[in-house]
Amino acid sequence: MAKNAPRILLPKEWPSHVKTGILHVISIAQVALTAARARAKKRGIVARLRAKVDEQAGEISLLKEELELKDLRMARVKSRRRPHYRGVERLRILELKAARGWSKAQVGERFILRLATIAEWMKRLDEEGEHTLVQTPEPINRFPDFVRHIVIRLKVLCPTMGKKRIAQTLARAGLVLGVSTVGRMLKERDTAEPGHTADVAESTSASKKGKPVGAKERNHTWQVDVTLVPTAAGFWVAWLPFSILQLWPFTWRIACVVDHYSRRVMGFALFKKELKSVDIRTFLGRVVKRPGTPKYILSDKGRQFDCDGYRAWCGRRGIDPRFAAA
Repeated sequence: MAKNAPRILLPKEWPSHVKTGILHVISIAQVALTAARARAKKRGIVARLRAKVDEQAGEISLLKEELELKDLRMARVKSRRRPHYRGVERLRILELKAARGWSKAQVGERFILRLATIAEWMKRLDEEGEHTLVQTPEPINRFPDFVRHIVIRLKVLCPTMGKKRIAQTLARAGLVLGVSTVGRMLKERDTAEPGHTADVAESTSASKKGKPVGAKERNHTWQVDVTLVPTAAGFWVAWLPFSILQLWPFTWRIACVVDHYSRRVMGFALFKKELKSVDIRTFLGRVVKRPGTPKYILSDKGRQFDCDGYRAWCGRRGIDPRFAAA
């Protein structure tokens, strides 16, 4: 107030009731505003929106007043005696700083902190361990459930992909997972589905427990596998929306059969698209006719091999299909 401003004298009967009068005036104003907003909500959508905006503006003003009073109380406590923010709360403050675009001075003013304290928090952000200065609510290495779902679905829909290939594919999408982490998630899926494992054990001799299959002579044990071979373009392709399917002319799919005893390549075939079980059976039929019929055929658990058609084809020829260890 200016020094030369005239002093306004209150009536004689006011001084003893002025504080009570202030509260009554504010209460009357609040009742009047509530009634006005209620009437506005009955006039139409524009009036209702204006009343909503006015209500929110009043709420923001009241919250600012509430926070200012709390800050004034905390500011009167010496900095060394103020209660410290916990590690998770420190991270929330820094997240708010990033979202608001505040400087260190603005953060210090709003949360009653020294600039050196905020600088120390920023410097020690990358610390690890249980007693770090700035902490996350949950461990960083605990991925949410949707990450595990993505890994499992990739394995189900692309059974030829191993854990390393899955990790590389997710890395192109910006989700960095270790190969061991992917393997652990896939192992958790196998243990979480005991019913599926039991069904497979009943329907195929490949799941029988016993000694591993050993090659005793030529044409005793064969192994078949399917792999991708890139052309000049290579495996790497741009991510969506410019991704290209791993088909010809970008990749070949090669099926190969090897005899375990002699390490001889019994046969191979090139394909331009993803193989189906009938393609595998046709290919193996051509290979079997030449040297003879093996007793065992080892393969992975891809959809081409882990199906009724493939097992029936092996059964008609006296072949025992086995799944190789993962």
